[in-house]
This record gives sequence, C-alpha cells and structure tokens, in this order.
Amino acid sequence: MTIAAAEQTVHVRAPGKINVFMRVGAAGADGYHDVATAYQAVSLYEDVHASPADGFSVSFGGSIDVSALPTDDSNLAIRAAKLLAEAAGVDDGVHLAIDKHVPIAGGMGGGSADAAGALVACDALWGTALPKEELHALAAQLGADVPFALSGGTAIGTGRGDQLSPALATGSFHWVLVVAEFGLSTPAVYGELDRLRAQGLVGDEAAPDGAPVVGPEVLHALRQGDAGALAGALHNDLQAAAIELAPELGPVLSLGRSAGALAGLVSGSGPTLAFLVGSAAEAVDLQVTLAAAGHRALHVHGAVPGARVVRH
Repeated sequence: MTIAAAEQTVHVRAPGKINVFMRVGAAGADGYHDVATAYQAVSLYEDVHASPADGFSVSFGGSIDVSALPTDDSNLAIRAAKLLAEAAGVDDGVHLAIDKHVPIAGGMGGGSADAAGALVACDALWGTALPKEELHALAAQLGADVPFALSGGTAIGTGRGDQLSPALATGSFHWVLVVAEFGLSTPAVYGELDRLRAQGLVGDEAAPDGAPVVGPEVLHALRQGDAGALAGALHNDLQAAAIELAPELGPVLSLGRSAGALAGLVSGSGPTLAFLVGSAAEAVDLQVTLAAAGHRALHVHGAVPGARVVRH
C-alpha cells in the first residue's frame, strides 16, 4: 500500500553514545563476542532530514569530513529506511539529508544514530505509526548499537549489545571528548583484543569466566549521579587493543587525566577518547587545555534522549 506522505520534511535528531563500561566475552564459534556495556547517550547529535522521494537516496553534510561515506544501498540509513518500508508495506521512497557531527568510525555510534534517525523520520514521514517494540526489533536487525540510539538515556546492553535494559541514572554527567582525525575498524579492534588475550598480553582485559556483566559499582554511581564514583568504575576491555592499533592515543589519555579529568577512557572501539569531569566549568577548562595541545576537544553532557522528531 501507499501511505499518504506529509509534504514537509521531517527532522529527527539522534545522539551519539559513549560506553562508560564495557566487558567483552571470549569470541564465539561465529567470531562474535558477547558484551556487557553501560551506554550513555550524549549531546553530540546527527540531524536526519527525511523528505518525500520516488526512490531511496541519502546525502551528507555537517561539521566532519563525510567524503568517504557510501551513499548507495550499503549505507545503514538507507538500509533502515528500506527495512521500515518493507515491514510496514509502504511503497513510497525517501531522501535522507544527514548533517553529521558524531565522528565516523570513532566508537560513538554515529552510523547507528543515522539508522535510528532514519527509522524515526520515515515512520513520521509515512505515518506508519509502528509501535515502539516493532521499531526496536527493526533496529536490532541493523546493528547492535541502533536500538540504543533509538532509546537514548542510560542503559545496560548485553548479548551483542542490543539487549537493552534501562539503567537508573540521576543528574547530568559532563564529558570532554577528544576526536581523532582517523577512524578505527571495530572488527580490527576486536581482533586485536583476541590476539592480545591469546598471547597473555592483557591484565584487566582478560576474558571473563562466563557471560560478561556490568559491575554493580557502575550501576550505583549512575543511580547516585556521582561523577567521582563513576570515574573509579570506568572500564573498557577494548581500550588496550585500540591503543595497540593507535599508540598515539596513550599520551592523550595521560594528558587529559593530568589536566583535571576525573578519569578517561577509549569510547567503544575508539579512537574517540572520553574524559569524565566533575562540572561544566571543569569541562571548559579541560577542553581549553586539550585544544591548546592541538586536539579537537568537545564538551558534551549526558544522558540525553534517543532519536526524536524536532518540531519547528
């Protein structure tokens, strides 16, 4: 069927994320790893604009270099739009114009935010009004981080990261991000972790016995809104592998910690670095210090909502 499309463009804003905690299980027979992670959506957004079209297309702009992004059917946002159209029996097409601000291949889920934004934007544009549960089921087919980009806030992810349960979090946490001028392949980082583990070259990043879990100290710190306690609980099993592949990350982590951060870590598979600070004023001070050292530093806060329609 064809659902009457709204004439106006639909604008959806979807957040990037940081992994404040990440434990990675051993590789399974299929090569994939179970994870236990604490996601937090932060105030660095992708803006997805969906407008009626005969077919499916995507274009990119924004504050980062988007020249290398695919615009064919392999693009995750296009896949999201087509998946929704198929699920809802919609014959209409869409053009997606995406302003990107989340680093590409940066460990912050920018592509997943694009996909989540496309799902919400097309649902609004086509008037399909899919239940939240159905949108999340479609999101899970697109990638492990896409369901979280839909829900936002703070959540615990298990399995491949797509099995979400909300985490009670209070207050606002302030972060300074250092954005690299290069990306890291997620499969390459996981592969490097497997290599380091096989050679016994990891300490705290050794594979857990059984299924990985998020430590109770993380949940307690989030629930209390206590940045100091959260700083002591930050952990990422992928950090050693990311630094092995990109050794220049190590000195930047040391600089941020010595310049006032409560703690710092590689976000997800990297190479974006996330520094936790105690207040907005401290974030500005650290941002200035890191920028003076030649790094692209951004002040963000979390948690923020997931992909939402922006009313103009």
